[in-house]
This record gives sequence, structure tokens and C-alpha cells, in this order.
Amino acid sequence: MTLLRSIFGLSIQIRQYRRKTNKVLFLLPVLFVIFSCSGNRKAGVDYQAVTFSEQPKNIILLIGDGMGLAQVSAHIYWRGVGRTVFETFPTVGFHKSHSCDDLVTDSAAGATAFSCGEKTTNGAIGVTPPNNKPCTTILEDLDMKGYATGMVVSCTATHATPASFIAHRELRAFTEEIAVDYLKTDIDCFIGGGAALFNQRPDRINLEDSLRQRGYVLRHGTVFKKLPLDGSAPFMQFTHEREPPTASGGRTYMPEATEIACNFLQKRSPKGFFLMVEGSQIDWAGHANDRNWLRAEMEDFDKTIVKALEFAASNGETLVIVTGDHECGGLALVKSPSRNQFNPAFSTRLHTAAMVPVYAYGPQHQLFSGMYDNTDIYIKMRQALGLSKPER
Repeated sequence: MTLLRSIFGLSIQIRQYRRKTNKVLFLLPVLFVIFSCSGNRKAGVDYQAVTFSEQPKNIILLIGDGMGLAQVSAHIYWRGVGRTVFETFPTVGFHKSHSCDDLVTDSAAGATAFSCGEKTTNGAIGVTPPNNKPCTTILEDLDMKGYATGMVVSCTATHATPASFIAHRELRAFTEEIAVDYLKTDIDCFIGGGAALFNQRPDRINLEDSLRQRGYVLRHGTVFKKLPLDGSAPFMQFTHEREPPTASGGRTYMPEATEIACNFLQKRSPKGFFLMVEGSQIDWAGHANDRNWLRAEMEDFDKTIVKALEFAASNGETLVIVTGDHECGGLALVKSPSRNQFNPAFSTRLHTAAMVPVYAYGPQHQLFSGMYDNTDIYIKMRQALGLSKPER
């Protein structure tokens, strides 16, 4: 009935306007299609029909590197007809992304805030000022508590965001040392680029051999058929020797890899799991001020989030959190000659201090509403799991 009233009201407005011009006759059928599509908010899984457990058993944290509200808005408008995955979340909040020494954070400090719940200096990985003291990350802590852990990324294993969950270095540039840190925590699975940092090192140490000695299955490429998907052994799959290609340049593994990681991790531990997934190259598109690159990366990230939500909806005991570490590019959606389009305008090739949206679904999702510091995401994840914040 509400839909019919809306269409009737719009038709009256169109008839009134038609007295001034005959150029709007096409609007009524178009508006009918738009209103009709808006009623079908979710194709496929009905996420809102799921009954959640009181407390999550699993957490999936998806980070769109460089993804602020403008990037999400652009994705929604680029999509056009139909709703994006961002519009299906029951809870939305905002976080303030600044580091401890700068209003504008970098990815290392931004990810460390998520992983450790502490503000650190730009460039620092899993350490806190003033003495670069290592901080126990949520991945490391949950691993010690018996949870299964994993990461899926579209960058190298040693890049700032994944490194901040498993390594402790004063500078993100120490990539060879960061690779060594992967042998210090029993992460159950990793899927992403960077094989060369493990098997083609200047020190001639083959870290892949070291991982195999620890019981890991090592694979290369983007075919996942030869992995121990029954949960019998931990694995690392290097999708590329160095950085993976762009989404528009042939990279397609992120949605499938996320689905595989979720199903694998739930078999690894009866206690639950923690999975970090990063859409790494949203940030790179912002640095490049490349709208086509950004559009493809946002679409790929959307498909990746869908896989996480489908898994969460299948069991009702998985908390899904989606956010960015910072905004990149100073993106603005400015007026275009066409009423139904916009021109993406970048104001910088650097990061900005704009607040970043947070989306949550699953048990305890309501914790993530409101405005708060980026460090509170760590605190809220622990709170959702019923864990107190550890003493430093």
C-alpha cells in the first residue's frame, strides 16, 4: 500500500510538472521499476531471517584498505539497480582513524589499532610507543586460547595490514623480518601474495621449508583443490610471487578464498575462529586516483563480503565486521551533466582523516553502532566474545 501511495503521489507531481514541459513522460515507468526493485533488498540469502546465538563463536573482520564512506557511496551509485552488500547490515557506526602521532594514519598504525587496541606511530607494526613494545594481537591471543585463525588478502603476506596481526616491527618496511614472524604464531591458514619473501630471500633462508617442518601444507597459485580442506593440517597458499594483480587485471580469488577459509577454520577448532580479510587494493586505487581501478576493487570486495555473510547466515554464531583502516584519495562525488550519475573527484593522492564507516552483522552486532576510536573495534570484538581487555 505504501508503494502504491508513493507511486500515486509521484504521478501527481509528474502531471503537474508536465504542464510546464513534455520531457518527463519517461519518468513514471522508470520510477515504478526503481520502487519495485527497492522492495527486493536482498537477493539470495535472507540475512535478517537468521536467529543469532547470544554470543559469537567466530569473528570475521573484513578491512577495505583505504575505504571511507565516499568509496562505499561511489560503489552504491556505480551499482545502480539493486542493493549492494553494504546496505544489508543491521548496524552501522563510524570510527576515528587517527594514529597516536598524526591525525592522518597510515595502514600500519590503522591495522595495529584493530589488532592490538592501541594507538601507535605511523609505520609501526604490532608495537606501541614510546619504546616499540610488542603488543599481543587479537589473532595471537585467540590462537593461544585455542581458536583457529586465518587471513585472506589481496596483497603480500608482509604488507602492513596482515603484518599488523601477526608481526611486531618498528617499521613496516622490514618485510623480510615480518615474514620470519609468520613462524612465531600458529596461524591456521593464509591466502595471499608474497611467496618470494619466503622462498627467494637475500639471506637464502627458505621459510617455506621451515613452515613445512612445522606441519604446514604450502601451495602456489589460485587453484585451491589440493589444500587440506578437511581441517587436517594448517596451510599457506601463495597466490602470487609478489603483489597479486588488480581485480580488473584478472584477480578473482578473494570471494572463493574467503569462503574456503571460513569452512576450513570451523573444522580446525571446536572453540571457534578469527579470520581477517583485506581488500588491499582499494587503497592503491585511491593513491593512483584511478576511478576504474577503484570501481573494480569495490565490486570485488562486495562479492567477498557476501561470502562472509552467507557463511554467518548459515550458522547464526558468526560476527561479521566490515570497515576500512582510513580513507584514501580524498574522494568526492561531484555533480555530473547527467542527473543520475556523478563525477568522482580526488583531492589528494594520500590518506585523509575522514571518519570511516563500520558495518556489523551477527551476534552482538549492536556493539558497533555509534562513533568511537579505531581502537574500540578491538575492544568490541573481545567484548562480543566475552573476553576482557588484557592488561598491558
